[in-house]
Amino acid sequence: MSSDIERLIQQLAKLPGLGPRSARRAALHMLKRRETLMLPLVQAMTAAAEHVLVCAECGNLDTKSPCAICADPARDPAALCVIEDVSDLWALERTSFFKGRYHVLGGTLSALDGVGPDELRIPQLIARVHASQVREVILALSFTVDGQTTAHYIADRLAGSGVGVTGIAHGVPLGGELDYIDEATLVTALKARRDLG
Repeated sequence: MSSDIERLIQQLAKLPGLGPRSARRAALHMLKRRETLMLPLVQAMTAAAEHVLVCAECGNLDTKSPCAICADPARDPAALCVIEDVSDLWALERTSFFKGRYHVLGGTLSALDGVGPDELRIPQLIARVHASQVREVILALSFTVDGQTTAHYIADRLAGSGVGVTGIAHGVPLGGELDYIDEATLVTALKARRDLG
């Protein structure tokens, strides 16, 4: 096998959900369909690498900053949904239910992994809440130990600020990650959010 093909397989194997065998199959599939699959994929990946950036306000990915969600005047600036990752934002947006704004933390607190508040976008969140017209912070974090630790830390930091702090509830299983949950369950969880303050 040539070094170019081997390098392609190694790069594909780094993607989530693809091991060495799946990467070999994907590489072979793309190589057989260069004109219709591989070259358009390369062009799309190049364009994304050159143009997609992180929104300075919320942490979303877009081709502009502030992103389309932050710049949308129809979005409710009083409701701020705090999530771990952009994939969670995409999952919530698929529901078309939430009409507020978002704040992407970039992960969760984890003492074992050495991830503290300053490694996440928590200081930016606190500053954003105090400097804006936010009236409710919705903590839509995973029901894992780290996710709930992060939720409690943020709720403590916002205590006494006059801002309501709620968390999503019913329908999201313990240990569940938002990106893997169907839209109807996410809508139910958002509707049944509870006070954490």
